[in-house]
Amino acid sequence: MRISKGLQITALIVVTACWGAVALAQSAEPMRMADVAPDMVAGASNYHLGTGDQIRVIVYGEDDLGGQFTVDGNGFVSLPLIGQVKASGFAASDLETEITNKLADGYVNNPKVSVEVTTYRPFYVIGQVNKPGEYPFVNDMTVLNAVALAGGYTEQADDADVYVRRNGTAREIEVPADQTTHIYPGDVVRVSQTTFWKVVNVLSPIAQAGAPVAYLAAH
Repeated sequence: MRISKGLQITALIVVTACWGAVALAQSAEPMRMADVAPDMVAGASNYHLGTGDQIRVIVYGEDDLGGQFTVDGNGFVSLPLIGQVKASGFAASDLETEITNKLADGYVNNPKVSVEVTTYRPFYVIGQVNKPGEYPFVNDMTVLNAVALAGGYTEQADDADVYVRRNGTAREIEVPADQTTHIYPGDVVRVSQTTFWKVVNVLSPIAQAGAPVAYLAAH
């Protein structure tokens, strides 16, 4: 059976696009790295505060100087008497020291200060989930818990691995989508498409664009 020139052109377009789509899908994935974030573990003594965290400050014997405060978009908390205090990037114990020093500087004699995190900043799930968005963090959060909160995977999702951008970092890391991978406050979890669906989504508009060419060549 003779293959028309139009079909040959269409086939060539599809094959070329297929190779390009596969290469694009492979090159788009970040390098796989270890799931390590020791300074972001909620509840740990070295947990670093960030925007959106809510803290309770207690100044013993000075009830009016304490209370509930939220780390603002610039990384500060606004406290009575001493005003703006940098909190982002500090552990709670370091912030205690900072507040103590500022209060001792002409405001309170021998201040005793306690700082604890009451509500951790949210994390985010994007990509191939049914309900992408912002979600409240709870201790022992895993990738599977995060995906479940986001309504589960779509039919195009790659459920073997996910990509996580740890709070304050610019690069994604590839981690297993299982109970061994923990999510921390401020993380952005991205669920990608499988390679098959990446190729299909790239080819669909190309095939549609090639259809008129094949029609004209056939006629």
